[in-house]
Amino acid sequence: MKKLLLASTAAFALAGTAQAEEIKLGISVGFTGPLESLAPQMAAGAEMAFKEVSDSGLLLGGSTVSGVRADSTCIDAAAATAAVERIVTSDKVKGIVGGMCSGETIASLNNVAIPNGIVMISPSATSPALTTLDANGLFFRTSPSDARQGVVMTEIMQERGIKSVAVTYTNNDYGKGLADSFQAAFEAAGGKVTINAPHEDGKADYSAEVAALAAAGGEVLVVAGYVDQGGSGIIRGALDTGAFDTFEFPDGMVSQALEDKFGAEINGSFGQNPASAGEGRDRYVEMAKAAGFDGTSAFSAESYDAAALIMLAMAKAKSSDPAVYKSEILNIANGTGEVILPGDLKKALEIINAGGSVNYEGATAVTFVNGRESAGSYREIEFKNGKMEVVKYR
Repeated sequence: MKKLLLASTAAFALAGTAQAEEIKLGISVGFTGPLESLAPQMAAGAEMAFKEVSDSGLLLGGSTVSGVRADSTCIDAAAATAAVERIVTSDKVKGIVGGMCSGETIASLNNVAIPNGIVMISPSATSPALTTLDANGLFFRTSPSDARQGVVMTEIMQERGIKSVAVTYTNNDYGKGLADSFQAAFEAAGGKVTINAPHEDGKADYSAEVAALAAAGGEVLVVAGYVDQGGSGIIRGALDTGAFDTFEFPDGMVSQALEDKFGAEINGSFGQNPASAGEGRDRYVEMAKAAGFDGTSAFSAESYDAAALIMLAMAKAKSSDPAVYKSEILNIANGTGEVILPGDLKKALEIINAGGSVNYEGATAVTFVNGRESAGSYREIEFKNGKMEVVKYR
């Protein structure tokens, strides 16, 4: 009888081992393109979550998770679609952290993820168009909609006594969506937008665009663009001609690269990007520092949270199949159980495996609205003495 029991136990252990998987998850961000300075920290955030879960040995019978990188380029929808198709069809990823920018995210969703039933959680695609896109329950985002950012920008302007602004935006879904959201909020609050004009990325000379903005006038120039592309070109042209000396920087511009390029030249300028204050963020920044990357970089924390939500949903659903685990993502994000912060993923898996519930707040105080996107808090920044400093969180 004892031998039979031992044999049965050994057989059970072997069966448990056999159930373990090597789960691949995609990371689709712009390793090249107008936000390439942000991409390494975003990927590192997601991969840190993958390692934390793999090291725990508690996901789906000891399954391990590895990342497969895809270069979405941020602005080339065709390139993003091809890159995502490769990791879905060739690498067989079970979910994707991405895309990075709104237009390529929409293209990847419609052309690859939705037809193939793959979950995508974007850490940084903020277009309001993604709020209502019919994605069959496969799309979520840990960043808030730019409809919210437009309101936050207006609040910042009002507190600074700014009554008129010029706006330039990168000519794509992200730029136009944000510029229109801001204009609607700012004018509803009594402000005046003197001009709301697009610019194209990749140009060597922005003198014509800057001249039109200068002619319209305004106390501040809002640059809803990309820090590694046309946004910086517009700023350089405005500074060199004296057209503007104070700028408002939305999330696509808030980066260490902005400080490195302009320093004291943009003292007094200000902006915002999605981020939250508190223990979750502090923990994440320390974990990232120990892992050798900058956790304060825009959308890095949101990438960790996106990865964590996918893996904890798998655990809750007891399956790595996106068709099965997609319905658990909202339950993890807006759960009623124990609060889970960065570094707590092993504890979360223990609770879930024991039949319990968790409330994933993570690094960015995740709470979903509309069933798919972060409600959103923002970090307000200002340039002082050539340095980008945090003013407050909203």
